[in-house]
Amino acid sequence: MTMIAPNPGRKGPYKGGARRQENNRIYGNPLPLRFVDTTPKPLRSVLGLLGLSLAKVDNPHCEGVFDVASRSVWVSDRHHAMLLWRRGFFGKGHLSRSEPSWLARQINAREAARKNQMTSEEVTAKRRAERKQFKLDRARAIAAVAAEAEAAFEREGRVTVPALSGPNIPSAATWKPSSPVRETTGEGEGPEQALLDEDQLVDVEHLQLTLPEAFFLSWGLDCLTISSTNATMNLSTIWTSFQRAHLRHNPDAPLQFDNPFIVHYVVYHHYRSLGWVVRGGIKFCVDYLLYKRGPVFTHAEFALVICPVYEDPADQETSCVNLQNSTPFSWTWLSTINRVNSQVMKTLVLVYVTIPARSRLPTHILDSPACLAHYSVREVILRRFLPARMRD
Repeated sequence: MTMIAPNPGRKGPYKGGARRQENNRIYGNPLPLRFVDTTPKPLRSVLGLLGLSLAKVDNPHCEGVFDVASRSVWVSDRHHAMLLWRRGFFGKGHLSRSEPSWLARQINAREAARKNQMTSEEVTAKRRAERKQFKLDRARAIAAVAAEAEAAFEREGRVTVPALSGPNIPSAATWKPSSPVRETTGEGEGPEQALLDEDQLVDVEHLQLTLPEAFFLSWGLDCLTISSTNATMNLSTIWTSFQRAHLRHNPDAPLQFDNPFIVHYVVYHHYRSLGWVVRGGIKFCVDYLLYKRGPVFTHAEFALVICPVYEDPADQETSCVNLQNSTPFSWTWLSTINRVNSQVMKTLVLVYVTIPARSRLPTHILDSPACLAHYSVREVILRRFLPARMRD
């Protein structure tokens, strides 16, 4: 068998470049659980021939707090937060886009201020502000040319086609801002800006876990302890509380088979158990994104849209839960979502979750995760057909 070495200069979905080796070291564990083998090498080789191992499981046992208002679990301990992020990419920093990096960004901003430099975020915000100002100036110039053409037609009856380029129309290559553009990053104001003037920064960021992520860590991996109002919650309480979080507007309603938490957890657990890294996909108008290893290694390859299907259509009519995508969506919506994800090189997957009929199962089965055995998942891959590009 011939081994082909990877080409560092090859363009593709891989991310990181020179930092790939460092990312492999930092994010080497796909889950919070890891196996630690302290067996001596001679004994390890003998046990390996026999198919045995004395490796121990390292379980971190992180702690989180259930917040009903945001339907999430907060992990405030920085060590626990970074551990959950670096071992499986769970959650997101509530002051960051994904990785809880608020403290590092504030330190970089302080160092940049001392050196009279700009941070990367400030440079990006400045470029966006300049691009916005360029579009406004160009639109004004085009409108002025069009108004001049209309005036010439009214005076002389001469038809003039307004030019979209020329000395009076600014272009991206020659345009310069007439005055310094004020960049706005949306960060560094209020308490964050005040912290920059202090001698010591205090990390005020916490890791925010979605309810499916928190339950997977608590029930599936047993590495997260969840508490509420200073009291530790057991598995049964966590399961029912997460369902009740979606019934806040109707607290007296019984538990439903079409509860959004259960439907989303079925999909999350299904793909996590198959080895995928599952992340939220609201940026691309979908429910979840699937990564092979994680967002620091490659871009997501698949975008998931959850489509609930009722085993008994009568259950949908009498349900008190307005489940998203439970009714047939229009082809316009589907084509829009498919086009958005095709442009960013993602394959759209419609995930159909079958909700069991209430006439077939008793309601008390929803008191435990045993009800998950009655849900099924089916996938349909949807791709755009481009005749001009797919002919070969």
